[in-house]
Amino acid sequence: MNCYPFIEAEKQGDHNVKRACELLQVSRSAYYADRASGPSLREQRDVELTARIIEIHDESTQTYGSPRVHRELLDQGHRCSRKRVVRLMQAADRHGRIPRRWNKTTIADPDAAQRPDLIGATSPLTPTTPVSWTAAGAATSPTSTPGKAGSTWPP
Repeated sequence: MNCYPFIEAEKQGDHNVKRACELLQVSRSAYYADRASGPSLREQRDVELTARIIEIHDESTQTYGSPRVHRELLDQGHRCSRKRVVRLMQAADRHGRIPRRWNKTTIADPDAAQRPDLIGATSPLTPTTPVSWTAAGAATSPTSTPGKAGSTWPP
């Protein structure tokens, strides 16, 4: 964790930098060296990558997510991890577009006329002959074939 912002806040509040450095166990020379130096190489690279990510994301009409942006960066010769691309995209408030789920648009009219029964009164689910019961208590059907599993016909 970087403790230099805490020391900087103490300095802004007209407190002693030496005492703040002692409490945080940091040398004063390291604090002043950090203040004098610019952003690190990683921070500079992050700024460059963020600019490229925003450019790629805008070229895709803001539809590309981190996997596609990462692939584009690799194709252009920028080496970085996918997790870094995710972190930079989140920091830049960029995200891909997620396809919406298909929604049913047709709603049946409850007052519409019923369709005519073209088959007739009999349905394949209702038996035309009565079901008989065997001595074992299993129902037999005239459509069952002898020798099939579960068949009790002939008795």
